[in-house]
Amino acid sequence: MSGNNEDILQRLKQWGACDIADGLSKLKYPNGGFLEGLTLYSPEFQAGDTKIVGQAFTVKFVPKEDADAPKLQGNYIDMVPSGSVVLISQPPPQVNAVYGGLMTLRAQALGAAAVVIDGRVRDLGEHRALKFPLFAKSVGTTAGGEVCRPSEVNVPVKLHSENQEAWINPGDYIIGDLNGVVRLPQGLAEQVLDAIPATAKADAKCAEGIKAGRTVQEVFKEFRGR
Repeated sequence: MSGNNEDILQRLKQWGACDIADGLSKLKYPNGGFLEGLTLYSPEFQAGDTKIVGQAFTVKFVPKEDADAPKLQGNYIDMVPSGSVVLISQPPPQVNAVYGGLMTLRAQALGAAAVVIDGRVRDLGEHRALKFPLFAKSVGTTAGGEVCRPSEVNVPVKLHSENQEAWINPGDYIIGDLNGVVRLPQGLAEQVLDAIPATAKADAKCAEGIKAGRTVQEVFKEFRGR
């Protein structure tokens, strides 16, 4: 990881997913980088102060019968870089779970920051016992080996969503908390980080005004300019 990336990661850790989304929205980035449908399942379900920040290590799964897709040499979990957010793309329909407790044991040992699954997870008790941060679309009981397989790592992957067009590239910054998961493209990180403080300051001023009895319309006009 370059020194510049490390500096960006440290700065990102000061902010939540909504702050990053606000910064991206200010730059007119679609949906503020929000990746829909991803829920915090571990270390608690939608509770606590869990926050994840890291660069995406993408893992693309394909249907098991897809003979034309590349075949991965070795196990993807052994390739995870320290500090990364493992972002797994599972092909729909998402019936079997694509990620389980043994994978988290290895990911944690390698220093992964978190795992985000565009698909199903299982073995929730094991992930929670390890207090490992994990987001997923849903939960299942049955392992995925009968229906899908890992094909490639560190390639662009598309979020499986009917409501938005979103791609995640290797090295993108992934920020997640109780509000959801945001993808921050590498090339926009500096601009977003520069934009956030002014927005956060304006919101703090709005909060002060509302607590003092002022109307939302008044404070928005004064501090947000609208």
